[in-house]
Amino acid sequence: FAQVLPQQLQGAPHLTQLDSDMTQKAEIEDMKKKIEELKKAKADKTLEEVNVPALAKLTIKNRRVLKGHFAKIYAMHWVEGTGMNRNLVSASQDGKLIVWNAFTTNKVHAIPLRSSWVMTCAFAPSGGKVACGGLDNICSIYNLSSKEQPIKVTRELAAHTGYLSCCRFISDSTIVTSSGDMTCMLWNVENGAQIDQYSDHNGDVMSISVAPESAGTFVSGACDATAKVWSVKSESSTNRPLQTFTGHESDINAVHYFPNSHAFGTGSDDASCRLFDKRAYRELMQYTHDKILCGITSVNFSLSGRFFFAGYDDFNCYVWDTLTGKQVGVLAGHDNRVSCLGVSADGMALCTGSWDSFLKLWA
Repeated sequence: FAQVLPQQLQGAPHLTQLDSDMTQKAEIEDMKKKIEELKKAKADKTLEEVNVPALAKLTIKNRRVLKGHFAKIYAMHWVEGTGMNRNLVSASQDGKLIVWNAFTTNKVHAIPLRSSWVMTCAFAPSGGKVACGGLDNICSIYNLSSKEQPIKVTRELAAHTGYLSCCRFISDSTIVTSSGDMTCMLWNVENGAQIDQYSDHNGDVMSISVAPESAGTFVSGACDATAKVWSVKSESSTNRPLQTFTGHESDINAVHYFPNSHAFGTGSDDASCRLFDKRAYRELMQYTHDKILCGITSVNFSLSGRFFFAGYDDFNCYVWDTLTGKQVGVLAGHDNRVSCLGVSADGMALCTGSWDSFLKLWA
């Protein structure tokens, strides 16, 4: 008995610690429930209950076809600066990055890539640089003002341990990348240094969107079915997301900020698009149809935000009324999956890219 008693006394602090941990967990769960109850109390109306007047069917037509790629197009991106808003860049698994003048359909640059397994591309705000990446795990930067022909890579950003799924410039000197290694990274384009890393997803990060108007945030969507909002201004070495949004039932393939940056849209393999509001911290709307059963590859908003464009695996681009959730148009014309889409900076044109190797311009 004398020998057993000290052992019991030694175990007592461990039991006390266990009780403390369990109490803290219970308190956290209780706080989560209270937060949810408060959110529900504040959510007095849904968008459907606001009774916004419905829009007429959208009548836009295919105005241009950009022909030049010889394999599946995986990504496209418009230049977002005002000076060159007719230019866009596209990436195909034919191993080419092509910069187009969308108005004349002329090819401005054709850049041969080291790796043809490209999955993403991006234009810098000034229109002077483009970036791309894919199964090589590297984000490659190209300077379009280079006098070398063909243009050679000027910087390779290598630190990801998985494929590069998306990249977006924040400024001409900084870029954010997302990867199949479940992380996002912020880079200095000039010296190739990694500035920060963002880790909280539990699945491949598939898409990112940088907030307009220098809000200092970006949103990421991943295969863990969550979308997370991050700050690029945080000086913390262990960045945590500002907000995490749930609701999707499968992989999120695409995210895009609403024009005022207070909300963002998502597209998923669960055949739904959704609108999430950062201020309300909740889902505001779902965009679904009984007859649409395939996944979404890409999403974007019109300049006003009233129209929500989404590219689908069934070869179509569907147009939704952002406020009512009703389908107001379908853009049919591709012969394979619509893999990417984007609205020009001036809001005058929509471009869709497809596995059929063509880019189509709609207005």
